[in-house]
Amino acid sequence: MLFHSSIRKELSRSFGATLVVLVTIVMTMMLIRTLGLASKGSVNPSEVFLVMTYTVLGYMPTILSLCLFISIVGTLSRMYRDSEMVIWFSSGRGLAEFLRPLFGFAWPILVLVAVFALVGWPWANSQTQGMRERYERRSDIERVAPGEFRESAGRLRVFFIDKDSPDSATASNVFIQSIERSLQIITSARSGHMEDIDGKRYLLLSNGQRLERSLNAEGTKISEFDTYGARVGGSGTDSPNATPVQARTTLTLLREPALVNLGELGWRVGMLLAAANFVLLALALSSVNPRVGRSGNYLFALFAFVLYYNLLNLGQNWVSSGKYGMGGFMLVLHGAAFLVGLAWLMKRHYNWRLLPALRAHRARKTNTA
Repeated sequence: MLFHSSIRKELSRSFGATLVVLVTIVMTMMLIRTLGLASKGSVNPSEVFLVMTYTVLGYMPTILSLCLFISIVGTLSRMYRDSEMVIWFSSGRGLAEFLRPLFGFAWPILVLVAVFALVGWPWANSQTQGMRERYERRSDIERVAPGEFRESAGRLRVFFIDKDSPDSATASNVFIQSIERSLQIITSARSGHMEDIDGKRYLLLSNGQRLERSLNAEGTKISEFDTYGARVGGSGTDSPNATPVQARTTLTLLREPALVNLGELGWRVGMLLAAANFVLLALALSSVNPRVGRSGNYLFALFAFVLYYNLLNLGQNWVSSGKYGMGGFMLVLHGAAFLVGLAWLMKRHYNWRLLPALRAHRARKTNTA
């Protein structure tokens, strides 16, 4: 049908423009956030753009849902403003007739939302988590830049080195300040290198001096050493249970139905159901008075999206804490959103009026009396 193809083309243009704008905004925000993490030592500075890319991919279900919602609201609002909807209604067609072309346009986007939510979201989070863990497991010598004071991985020590060796695991003129057992310990050495002993990372210092001063002002102890070892790295083994729930695959969530996993699974499936409901809600919300600007319509639509999305995140926390079951909460949230959107659409499709109906009912009662 010519009308269906024309409206899908307009929706495609609106969706593409909205997607470019939102992705640009999200990438800018993620760049600022990632640079902040890199300055704190949580992310490798050389992997900033890679971390930002994975983070944006993880947010693609939300971005695609919002783009779909905005494009439908914007296109239909434009048709109301230009009186095209008047022609549509005058031809004997109702608002519900738009469901077929809208879902014909939206189904590939809904498939992408499902793929990103069920597969892309955990994969992007696992990649980001892996890069952070590899960066955290690097030696403290690798963390320190020559001529700068830096904190260790656990923020228990302050390092200063004069690293003039091409080997990243060795350094010269090492200075370490730490607080242990109510003691302020200052250690200096001419050189140091990293070694793995029993699966743990140690910094072996050579030809140095160690000063221990009590924080209670009880005295100071000074000692010299030829070789001294200090634990600076964690073990090389990782516990599988330490994997964040956002980085676990959907199959893992299904195989291990713990409360936390069910909450995450409900969020991922809920993103697809929410995106489908947004098509129905956008059709019901897109009524514009040609004499009034459409900014109010956009604000109301944005408020509906934010409310729905926040309820989805809140439901994840409720399910994870055991306050509600996953099936029951999803039925209440998404089922209620579907019924509200359907009732609103039917009201506008059949042009139901509540106040005139009540007045007519009261008038009939008065005439009967």
